[in-house]
Amino acid sequence: MNDAEHALTLALPSQVVGTNIQQIGHLADEYARSHTFRDYQERKTANTKRRQLADLGLFSTYLGLAGVARSVQALFEDPHAWAGVTFGLVEGFIKWQLQQGYAIGSINVRLSTIRRYCHFAHKAGVLDSTVFALIKAVEGYKHKEGRNIDQTRPHTRTGAKKATPVSLNVGHALKLKRHPNTAKGRRDALLMCLLLDHGLRCSEIAGLQLSQVDREQGLLTFYREKVDLVQTHRLTGDTMVALMDYLDRPRQEIDLAGPLFYGQQGKWLSTRAINDRVGRLGALVGLIGLSPHDCRHYWATIASRNNTPIKNLQDAGGWSSPAMPLRYAESAKIANEGVNLG
Repeated sequence: MNDAEHALTLALPSQVVGTNIQQIGHLADEYARSHTFRDYQERKTANTKRRQLADLGLFSTYLGLAGVARSVQALFEDPHAWAGVTFGLVEGFIKWQLQQGYAIGSINVRLSTIRRYCHFAHKAGVLDSTVFALIKAVEGYKHKEGRNIDQTRPHTRTGAKKATPVSLNVGHALKLKRHPNTAKGRRDALLMCLLLDHGLRCSEIAGLQLSQVDREQGLLTFYREKVDLVQTHRLTGDTMVALMDYLDRPRQEIDLAGPLFYGQQGKWLSTRAINDRVGRLGALVGLIGLSPHDCRHYWATIASRNNTPIKNLQDAGGWSSPAMPLRYAESAKIANEGVNLG
C-alpha cells in the first residue's frame, strides 16, 4: 500500500464513508499537493539535491537582501514558502547574479531550479496560473547572448569553478600516471589511471570497494550515481599494472566490503581529498588548477580523436545522451582535420 492509499484508508472510516467520489478525490488532491516537493525530490539523485539546495541558498540570500525572509530549507521542503514569488522577483534574481559576477551558465542552471520549484508550488495550489505562466516566461541566456553580456561587465565568474577545463596532452597524462614506488605513489598511479584511462567521475572513484575489482579478468565494476547505472570497464594495460602494484602491497586492512582507496585514519578517501590530490599532482607537471573533471575531458577528447564511435563513448562514459560526450571532447586544433572529400 502506498502513502496515498494509506492516507485515504485512514481517512475513510471516520470522515468519508459513504461519501461520493468528488469528496474522496478532493482529499486525494489535498494529500498530493502537500507532498508535491517530497515526491519530486525522491526521484532525484543526492548530487542533484545538493546542487538544488545550493541554488535555493543563493535565491534565499537574494530574497533576504530584498527584505523577504525565506530559509533554504523552507524553499526546499515547503511549497507555501513560495507564496508571493513573482516573475519580477525571478527576473531580479537573474539581474542581481549578473551584477555579482556569476557565470552565465550558472545563472541559467539556477533559473531552471527556480522555475522547477515554482512549477511544483503551482501544482500545490500556492502560485496561481497567471503568476506561474509569467515565471515560466522568464528566459535565461543563449550562448551568444551570454558572450555579449560578458563583454559589458568587468567580472564574469564568481566562485572556484573554472570557465574552461585545464587542457592536457598525452605527455601530461604519461607523467601523471608515473609515480615513485611508495605507498602513496602506488595509490596516486592507480588513481590517475582510473581518471585518465577510464574517465571515472570523482564520486565514482571515492565509492569504489575492493570487492568491485576482478584482478583475474582485469575488470572493474562500479556504480554511477549520477545516472543510476552499474557498469563494468575492462582495465587498460597501464591501469592493470598500477592496480597489481597497489594491491600486491600491504594494505591498512583487508576488507572486501571496504574502500579501494583509503583516506586518513582508515576512512574512505573523500571526493574533496581526491580533488585536492589531483590538483597537487597536476601542479607538479605544470597544470595549475587540474581537477578530476579535467581528466574526464581529456579521456573523452582522446577517445574521440581516435575515432571511437559516439555511441561507444556515450556508453563507456555513463552519459544519458550523445550530446554530453560531444560537449566534453575538445574540438580538434585543426578544424577540418578528419574531413574526407574523396
